[in-house]
Amino acid sequence: MVRIRLRKVGAKRQPSYRIVAADKESPRDGRFIEILGFYNPRTDPATINVKEDRVYDWLSKGAQPSESVTQVFRSAGTLERYERYKQGESVEVLMQEAAQAEAARTDKIK
Repeated sequence: MVRIRLRKVGAKRQPSYRIVAADKESPRDGRFIEILGFYNPRTDPATINVKEDRVYDWLSKGAQPSESVTQVFRSAGTLERYERYKQGESVEVLMQEAAQAEAARTDKIK
């Protein structure tokens, strides 16, 4: 079974995370299938960068997000857009909306 989960990167006491698709049996920082994004909780607000088209593909194939990734996706709005994708909305429209949401989040940082 494939899980979408966080993979820790960065120095000691300065964690940042990659969002990856990995086999359920693989260790946290071990082998993974694909990098789906990046998450840095140390910035204010947290930096979230997600390849949503790839996330939609993995979720439609049956991959299960971990609890922490579900929280990250909720804060980024990815899960709501995925529900609309399942209803039949175009991927291009959803990707444009995701880019606008990303720009709005980065404007808050500055």
